[in-house]
Amino acid sequence: MRKLLKQAVALAVAIGVLSGCASEEEAVQMAPLPAVENQFTPVQDWTRNIDEGVQHYYSRLSPVTGYGKLFVASREGKVEALDPATGKSVWEHEIAGGGNAKLSGGLTVAYNKVFIGSENAEVIALDAETGEQAWRVDIDGEVLAKPLADEGLLLVNTSRGILQALDAETGASKWQISSEVPSLTLRGDSAPVSISGGVFWGQANGRLAGAFIRNGQLLWQQPIGQPQGATEIDRLVDVDAAPVIEGDRLYAAGYNGNLVSIDLRSGQQVWKRNYSSATDFVIDSGLLFLVTAEDHLVAVDIRSGTELWQNTELAHRILSAPSVINGKLVLGDSLGYLHWLDIRTGEFLAQQQTDGSGIAIPPLALSDGYLVVTREGKLSKMHLP
Repeated sequence: MRKLLKQAVALAVAIGVLSGCASEEEAVQMAPLPAVENQFTPVQDWTRNIDEGVQHYYSRLSPVTGYGKLFVASREGKVEALDPATGKSVWEHEIAGGGNAKLSGGLTVAYNKVFIGSENAEVIALDAETGEQAWRVDIDGEVLAKPLADEGLLLVNTSRGILQALDAETGASKWQISSEVPSLTLRGDSAPVSISGGVFWGQANGRLAGAFIRNGQLLWQQPIGQPQGATEIDRLVDVDAAPVIEGDRLYAAGYNGNLVSIDLRSGQQVWKRNYSSATDFVIDSGLLFLVTAEDHLVAVDIRSGTELWQNTELAHRILSAPSVINGKLVLGDSLGYLHWLDIRTGEFLAQQQTDGSGIAIPPLALSDGYLVVTREGKLSKMHLP
């Protein structure tokens, strides 16, 4: 039950489950806000709003930089290119849809284009210089994860278990790979990653897959978790976190599964540890930082899988994925707080309050600071003193 609520499975399902088992276990309790003595106070450079943001909807819609611009979008369909230094608009484009574009997957910048997917099962490409629409195509399933651009293709992982390759210039379909999708899954999909002509992504059936980018031929599939338990909720095994490539290893995490390290050449597991997560994780300085399904923050040595520390003081605060900024670990929560931690010890360094609407995505590191986006669309460019 805790895991269902944490990952926001469809509301109707949640209500039905709650009515059936409310008497069987206590309600999940959000940890109180930790008392932190701030060791620094971030400085705000500029701020502006992106329409109404993503509000309460599931979203990993994240800003991205490229071609000297900062690209941002709202769920309703507004896409803007900003000057990163000032926050002033360079161009803006309204995705047709009467404010119901439901943008959700992206943003991705490559080939002088801005790519974005939607819950309406569409992928849209805009010209990065002008904002004009280059192409717009229908696709099989919602696009909740960030597309990947590589080898002249745009690779999109959809909610129907299909990894589809589109021509980045025209949007024409080149190939697709389908996988089984269980009858009940978490809300969300794994963003694909690539290296040396191979693409790797997580699947709702608990597997991690690899394929050749040029033709979609499968390289291997590796189970991250196996369905277990008496109920469908207990048997959720989605691999929704984006895999991370570091050196010759690929790292992946599954819900009700494991955190694994995989040799890229053979596809074989090097080590696995029993952590359940559907949240993206980050690697920095030889350490892997993971938010578990209970919102415990864990640091693991990437070569051995040894746990170095665990912070449980943010339990059930519905945390964003973590980022590393200026050598410090930072992540947001559902009440709009940013929490800064020491990467070596997991101890709190500072606490930062935003507009209170919640933070769904991690802060974006920039060369001269970082960006924070709240659920109501407040975008703030900041830096550490």
